[in-house]
Amino acid sequence: MKAFEYSFGRGINISESTARGIGQAAKASGVTLSVHAPYYINLASNVPETRKKSIEYIRNSARLLNLMGGKRLVVHPGSPLRQRREEALARCAQALVQARTALIEDGHAAVSLALETMGRPSQIGTLQEILDFVLLDLSFLPCIDFAHLHAASGGSLGEEKDFADVLDQVETRLGPERSKRMHIHFSKVEYGPKGELRHRVFSDEGFGPDFAPLARLLVQRDYRATIICESRGTMAEDAAQMLRMADTVLPD
Repeated sequence: MKAFEYSFGRGINISESTARGIGQAAKASGVTLSVHAPYYINLASNVPETRKKSIEYIRNSARLLNLMGGKRLVVHPGSPLRQRREEALARCAQALVQARTALIEDGHAAVSLALETMGRPSQIGTLQEILDFVLLDLSFLPCIDFAHLHAASGGSLGEEKDFADVLDQVETRLGPERSKRMHIHFSKVEYGPKGELRHRVFSDEGFGPDFAPLARLLVQRDYRATIICESRGTMAEDAAQMLRMADTVLPD
């Protein structure tokens, strides 16, 4: 229970003094903070004004994250909407580089953009797309949302080997050291033919994925990942359960 992610998902609506207060409280408790940028960011949009506003949302999120004393800013890349996927990916890549340049100009070079895998195939954010984006800048990190990967693939994360395949792909592209610092989101998930429907909690039966096989792999491979529990309504309880699972596989 050493990490917490503050969400600006539905809007950036806290003051600078509140951000500082959150940071002070987290520091006193030994908690590492990250921030989730607004969900409505679309760096892949074919509307220049939308991309410009999206970069501004990233800049404002980073400014408050810096006041909190955090370093990682989680970002949803966006959606193609009415354009070819290849065009959307190119626009997204260009906007990410522009966002990084803006953060440096703002004095927030220490902020790392954690680019998130998404839960619907219609969105930008397959595992390989995210890894392509991460390779654009050494400061970028992958935010591997295992619930999203599970939903987008129709439930592919059933066994330990399935989780191992994900980690292997990341390590092949980014190298082991960079991979071990990845950002992780985890919860159970409900999905349909088009992908993610909603996050579920650990006590909900009939939903996956299961954290135990991933916990074993993270410990075996000596990962130092930041793991955020995204269970709907029971984040603290399920995060504690995740910690217990990890503790059971730690060497004596």
